Amino acid sequence: MYPASAGIITILCIQVTVKQSFRTAWNRIMASFLGLGIGMALFYFLGYSPLAILLAILLFLPLAVRFGIQEGFVSSMVVLMHLYSSERMDLPLLLNEAGLLVIGVGVALLVNLYMPSLDKDLRAMQKQVEQLFRQILREFSYYLRHGESEWDGKEMIEAPGLLEKAIRLASRDIDNRLGRRDDSYYQYFVMREKQFELLERMMPIVSSLDTQVPQSHRIADFLEQISASVHPGNTAYRFIDQLRQMREEIKESELPRTREEFETRASLFYLLREIENYLFIKHELGKNSDDKKTAAVNKAKPGA
Repeated sequence: MYPASAGIITILCIQVTVKQSFRTAWNRIMASFLGLGIGMALFYFLGYSPLAILLAILLFLPLAVRFGIQEGFVSSMVVLMHLYSSERMDLPLLLNEAGLLVIGVGVALLVNLYMPSLDKDLRAMQKQVEQLFRQILREFSYYLRHGESEWDGKEMIEAPGLLEKAIRLASRDIDNRLGRRDDSYYQYFVMREKQFELLERMMPIVSSLDTQVPQSHRIADFLEQISASVHPGNTAYRFIDQLRQMREEIKESELPRTREEFETRASLFYLLREIENYLFIKHELGKNSDDKKTAAVNKAKPGA
């Protein structure tokens, strides 16, 4: 009986990710049994009347919210209305309702089990983000070298939207994995988002450095090297060591002779600190990834 209801339940249970589908299916089954129990009790005492339906809804909603299964309201009402329209609560009808739930939820889960891989899209976004970062760092380097630039800054406008979209997609990719939890893309894009915040902080510093000093050319060369090395691998530690060495060399260089040179030197030191923070964010992500790999290898070794 009521075969169309199984289709309705199937449609309601289909979600955008596998994990969401399983969670929704469980909530709808629990909500349906809750609604069924409330409805049966009210129909027994009040009969099959509109008042019983109204009271069932009024009792169901707060209980469903309390147990966090309110998204199963529609499916529970479908089951409840079957009892109301049939005006009976015998075993064959109850088994029929249970069968509708099993078929509807089961088909939805089978449909949701097939989710196309998002790796291709995530890799494409990764390349886009890295290209934007390379261009931003190159433009910073150019300005430090020449004290002027015709750059329109469009990469600074495009990057936040792309990162937000990539993080959402990476989060969806995690929810589509039932077994092994692989959040490498998610962690990568979150790392780039943090780095971009530092690029935003660097931009006004760089744009204020229109006075040419030897140290700005040195930092410009350094930014050029970083821009050429924007990739998923972890090589930030090399640049961190190089940056610290460069900072010491700048400290030991001849003192500024004018107020303007002094202010420029101070801004350069501040810029170096932001660049170091930028590199440290990437270094920490790479170190955590390496620790996870090492732990996995050690766990696989007998007796380790």
